[in-house]
Amino acid sequence: MLARLLHPSKRSFDSLSEQEILALAIGSEEDDARIYLAYADMLRADYPASAKVFEDMAEVESTHRKSLIEIYRQRFGERITLIRREHVHGFYERKPNWLRRNLSLDRIRAEAEAMEEQAYRFYVEAARRVSDASTRQLLGDLALAEQGHSDIAHMLGEKHAPVEVKSEEDKAARRQLVLTYVQPGLAGLMDGSVSTLAPIFAAAFATQDTWQTFLVGMSASVGAGISMGFTEAAHDDGKISGRGSPIKRGIACGVMTALGGLGHTLPYLIPNFWTATTLAVLIAILELWSIAFIQNRYMETPFLRAAFQVVLGGGLVLGAGILIGNG
Repeated sequence: MLARLLHPSKRSFDSLSEQEILALAIGSEEDDARIYLAYADMLRADYPASAKVFEDMAEVESTHRKSLIEIYRQRFGERITLIRREHVHGFYERKPNWLRRNLSLDRIRAEAEAMEEQAYRFYVEAARRVSDASTRQLLGDLALAEQGHSDIAHMLGEKHAPVEVKSEEDKAARRQLVLTYVQPGLAGLMDGSVSTLAPIFAAAFATQDTWQTFLVGMSASVGAGISMGFTEAAHDDGKISGRGSPIKRGIACGVMTALGGLGHTLPYLIPNFWTATTLAVLIAILELWSIAFIQNRYMETPFLRAAFQVVLGGGLVLGAGILIGNG
């Protein structure tokens, strides 16, 4: 531990020479170009216009890299110092490819904007930390180049992804979000919230024991979550339907199913029966109205129709549970 403190694995930015800063900039431009190409590959099948934007942005990064290499060659020779952003404290970081594979289109666009902004701030900060005039000039030029990247990105976006195309891509991205997460999650929430009402409230009124009711609710909620999750993942691999990864859909459905039941189960941790039951009923009503809202927001179901179907159906199940428990 003491050795690590005395000999840290990363350099401080203040300790870098002008040659190392320039080498760092070259490596950063190379990495960003590869990241943009990776984005293009991910988007090409579903969003070809945006993929073209990222391909052109990668070409811009490569052009700047070539300019930086030429400057380096003139000032320091042919051998570029091996130093990367992960070698320097406080240097802006980039996520590895495997952490970017499942990003949404909007998230990818935001990541690209953040990359350009972070690069600009890096060069501005670097210029402030040096006193040599030529080095300051060099870093200032790099900052202006990175600031210009943002303008280039906007121009490329207008060229390859005009408003109409971007609107269509946004609709496709939203549709995929609904198919992969919202629809399975909503189905799970409806099943977990409605199907567990009867056994939980039947157990509550039959036993008048909050702990026993809690155990029944936990078992019903967790069991339903596991069952719904596996069913959702197994019945459709998403290749033909286009609904996305079965694992993602299964997790979304299973988790929301369990949460739907646990919402009106947890109040039975309260020892007083009527306090727990009153709170559980209020939570159940809130769950049912939330389902109606989600149906209206994402599934475009008229709100009154969704409320009538869900709330009325849930109310009938709740009443059936209470009647059975009192029978």
